[in-house]
Order: sequence, then structure tokens, then C-alpha cells
Amino acid sequence: MTLSRRTLLGAAVAGTATVAAGVPVAAEAAAGDFSPPGDLIGRVTVGYQGWYGASGDGGTLGWWHNAGNWGKPPSEANETLWAWPEMREYDHKYPTGYPNLGNGDPATLFSSLDAQTIDTHFRWMRESGIDTAALQRFNPTGAEGPSRDLVTQHVRDAAETHGRKFYVMYDTGGWNNMRTDMTGDWTAKMSAYTSSSAYAMQNGKPVVGIWGFGFDDGGHVFDAQTCIEVVEWFQAQGCYVMGGVPTGWRDPNGGDDGYPDFLPVYHVFDCIMPWMVTRISAPEGSDDFYSRVTLPDIADCLAYGVDYQPCVIPGDLNRRERKHGDFMWRQFYNVIRAGSPAIYVAMFDEMNESSQIFKTAESLADVPAGSKYIGLDEDGVKCTSDYYMRLTGDGGRMLRGEIALTATRPTVPWPGTVNPSIFALRSAGNGMFVTGTPMKASAATAAERYEMVASGGDLIALRSTLTGLYVCYEQAGAQPLVCNRTEVGGWERGYLIRNADGTVSLKCNENGRFVTVRADGALIADSTTIGTAQRFAPQS
Repeated sequence: MTLSRRTLLGAAVAGTATVAAGVPVAAEAAAGDFSPPGDLIGRVTVGYQGWYGASGDGGTLGWWHNAGNWGKPPSEANETLWAWPEMREYDHKYPTGYPNLGNGDPATLFSSLDAQTIDTHFRWMRESGIDTAALQRFNPTGAEGPSRDLVTQHVRDAAETHGRKFYVMYDTGGWNNMRTDMTGDWTAKMSAYTSSSAYAMQNGKPVVGIWGFGFDDGGHVFDAQTCIEVVEWFQAQGCYVMGGVPTGWRDPNGGDDGYPDFLPVYHVFDCIMPWMVTRISAPEGSDDFYSRVTLPDIADCLAYGVDYQPCVIPGDLNRRERKHGDFMWRQFYNVIRAGSPAIYVAMFDEMNESSQIFKTAESLADVPAGSKYIGLDEDGVKCTSDYYMRLTGDGGRMLRGEIALTATRPTVPWPGTVNPSIFALRSAGNGMFVTGTPMKASAATAAERYEMVASGGDLIALRSTLTGLYVCYEQAGAQPLVCNRTEVGGWERGYLIRNADGTVSLKCNENGRFVTVRADGALIADSTTIGTAQRFAPQS
């Protein structure tokens, strides 16, 4: 018999002590590994609804999810969207009943039944560095089935064209005959898509998502045994099964959103994604989740051989939660520093809940005049329409170690703006950029940037975004500065002085001296005054 990773870890935890919520954790589990990188592990997945229709798009559903009454055009009296898309790049635009946009253009919307719409979305994913899309598939046995089938074809074609990955993610909400219908749909239709070069694979198996097992909301009334049997059925078909589960999944009483005694269901999945939409709305909520939820979630998953894919949300734009990306970046930082091996972003195109990351109206000039809709600049900070896709791409790079772990958002909302906490240092004396260790102003281009990290009061430490290591004022001025420390101590603390001419100077806390660029380019904390050699021009 071939032993799976789950079998081996299950044997390892047998007979061990328990921690909170009765979760067994062995010494081996604490040092255990998640699955190796694939199309899910080591990647950022975005949830993709693909459920918008329009009158005249060739379908039978009318204004599917674009209006409250699908038989009539969207308008202020017939609306269901909570955010307005940026429409400049769609070939086919469908007129609505809204007034013209603030800039005078007609108020139009797109249709997901149009192949060009989905091709545009997957091109945006490629341009932003977004890896994988989880196509949501609700009950396809009713009137919506043909539309969902067509959308699936468009998604496959677009993913193949743009080198992205996709997988089918079943949403079980309100699906009374779920077990029979879902397994039948996979056998008759969806399994054929696994032959596509774009279908997501993990551990050599096609990925299938199932969202909703265990939610105590009246719409997911399945007992635990039925849920286990459905997951195991897909696994018997050779699939890697990811589950979207309640946020409080580890709580034996079900937490705030789940049924009690469902842990056996969650532990049979190959990977779980605890849901986060509406669970937090500010950066401090993410900090609380880091210690109270994410770390123990990871311990449980490692103990039971289940992969972990935490959910990151941009925030509800309509409720002004986004803080021009700081809310979302704080979540990326927290789940990655906790050791999460993958990330699920909810969602790519969910305008009905205002949680979309795709191209969205930038300002009031881009939404219907006088309507309820707002732009991405709602808090006074200009953001490009693709800003949250770019932010997601940078989150993926941080997950994969392509950029250093940083709590400071590196993505600028608008071209030409500067993140004031991350910069390259260019010597005002010799015009060269600072890099390396020992640190020298010797580079012709900005090869290395430094993140300003608060370190108590006005003290700061500088951390290289290239290496993730901290600057040290070596021996308090006796030797040139180095950038090779893994943590902040006395010699790593100093001050950043902002000079009247726009330059900055660095001051060592240990000896009170300013950093000088010597004739050979080396940096050393040895000066009692600020002159040209002690000045740097920060550049983004």
C-alpha cells in the first residue's frame, strides 16, 4: 500500500499531547511541511464569479447578477451592484438605465457570456502576476446551467491564451440535491476540463474546490457524513480537494458561523480555506487573527496533513474599509509571516459585495452621475483602476520570497507617488546609490531599497527589501555600516533626519553621529555635523 502524506502525519501524531480545542500536535508536525509548490500551493488564487449577464448578450438570463430584476436594465431603481467597474477595455458594452458617468460617457456594463470579457479579465491576471483562478460553480442543474457551462468554456480558453491556471470550485449554497448533482456534473461535464493545459494541478492531481460544508446559515444543510463521502468521492476520482470552510472551523462548537462537530469533515480535505469576507474590516482585525486564528490554524493543519490557504480580502469598497490598500497588505503580511503556503483572494470580480479587485472606477468621473457608487479614491488617495490587482501580484511575490517580507505596502496607488517608508538612498556627495554590505554608495542605479521600520519612539531601523536584513551602525562608528543583521538591537537603531532641502540624513543612536559617505563610497557613522557628505536623496 502506498502511504499518503496524511497517513504518515496521522501516524506521527498518534498518542501525542493536545493543545487548545483538543488538537493533537506532535513535535514532527511543528517542523512538518505542507505540500510542495504547484498551481495552488505557493500561489495566489483569486475567486472568480463569472456570473454577470446583459440583455442582448446572446444568453437567456438577461441582466444576470447585474440588476435586481434580471428582466429589466440596471438602474437606480433596479440595482444589485455595490461597485462600478472600469469599462474602458471591453469591446462589448451593454447600455444600462443609469445616467451617464460623471465624465459624460454612457453608463455601460459587461457580460460574462461574452468571451472577450473573460479574455480581458485573464489578460489582467497575467499582467498583474495573478496565478490561478477558482471558477465558482453554483448549482448548474437549473436555468443558469447553460450560462455557467458557457462561462466555463470561456475561462478555459482565456486561461490557455494567457498562461493562467483555473479550477472548478463548487458552491454548495442552497443546493438541496447536492451530492448526486455535483458528482454527476463532475462526471458528465467538468472532469473533461482537467485535460486542459490550463487546469490547475496540485501534487499531480487536478484541483477541485468545494465551498460551504459546515456553514450554519440555513443554506448548507448537509450532515457531516454526507460531506465526508462527497470529498472522498472526488479524491477517489484522483482529485486534490480544497474546501472553503467556516472561519471558526477548529471550534468543536462551530464558532460563530459553523455547525458543531464538523472537524472530521475539515480534516478529510486536502486543503482548507477559512472564509474571511465580513469577518474583519480594519488592519488591527488582521493582527488579532494572526495570533488568535492563523497560527493555531496552521498548527492544526500541519498535525493532520492538511494544506492551508488563508483568505485575504481587499475590504468592502462601499463601506470604505480599504484604506488605499493598507488593509489588504496587512493581511498578506500576517498570513505570510505565519507560514501560510498559499493564499486565496476573495474575490476578483465580486461587485455584488463590493469586494472586487479587478479594474474598478477610479473616481466619481467614472461612475453614474449622482448615483450611490464611489471610486477607489474614496478616502482622498488616488488609486489606478488596476491597483488592487497590482497589490495582489505583489502579495504573491512576497509569498514566493521574490520580495522580502514587509509590513509596509510596497505597491504605490498611483504612478509617480512614493511610499514614504521604502526608498533607495542616493548620496548627495558622489551621486551614487547605496547598496551591499559593507554598505557603499557605489551603484549607478537603485539596485537596493530600504524599508524604514519603527523601533520605539522616533527611533527607526532600516531593512533591505532585497535581502530582508537590517542595517547595522557597525561598532557605533568604528567600522563602515553593514546590512547583515537578522533582528534589531542597539546598533541597528537610529534616526532619519529630514533636511530642509528634501534630502535625509542618518544618525546613529549609539554614538549620536551622522552617517558620512567617505571618498571610497563607504558609509560610516562618524560626523557631528550635516554637510554634503552626510546627505542622501531618497528615491522610490
